[in-house]
Amino acid sequence: MTGRTFSAPGDHLEKQDPIAVSRYRGLTRINHWITAAALVVLLLSGLALFHPALFFLTGLFGGGQTTRWLHPLAGLLLTASFALLFVQMWRLNLPRREDVQWATHLGDYLSGHEERVPEVGKYNAGQKVVFWAMAGLILLLVASGVMIWEQYFPHLVSIPVRRTAMLVHSIAAILAILVFILHVYAAIWTRGSLRAMTRGTVTGGWAWKHHRKWLRELAGRGGSGSAE
Repeated sequence: MTGRTFSAPGDHLEKQDPIAVSRYRGLTRINHWITAAALVVLLLSGLALFHPALFFLTGLFGGGQTTRWLHPLAGLLLTASFALLFVQMWRLNLPRREDVQWATHLGDYLSGHEERVPEVGKYNAGQKVVFWAMAGLILLLVASGVMIWEQYFPHLVSIPVRRTAMLVHSIAAILAILVFILHVYAAIWTRGSLRAMTRGTVTGGWAWKHHRKWLRELAGRGGSGSAE
């Protein structure tokens, strides 16, 4: 071992046939789905408030007043839930030298020739970009959201600042939606990925194909136990 780790607490090989690799603990999976649910609620309620043509979406939440009340509260839930995910995952999402090499082989990855792509740890460069992009956008959303939350913070900022915050909030929301769509598409496109967030495990073959350094580290520890 070189002191560099690619695994998180709870990651381990399960001694069964075929080999299964524990990728996410139950707490992490619950945390992930709460974050996803809050984001979907924010997406739909935010679009409903964004333009009159989309106001019909308020029907999903019981009307305009309920939607206006629910949207900022869902934003606070998203912030708190993602903060818990961030604490668990930020170290393994730090940039590494192999990320640059992986990015230069993005075409091979997208075309299905992963044998040409450099080995990576638990997360590849694309996953790390999604993670840090969402972290930054959520910070922008909550900061600008507080500025425009007139019900509780009517005099926090001046009207010109509030207008700027509204613009920033809208742009950040659109970018967050795009990142979310990318994340969902990648999870569906990479077969076997959804299993990690539903069952908590992936197959040994999946781990070898997509995250070989991570699998090598787990195998080097004897295949069981938790990573510290």
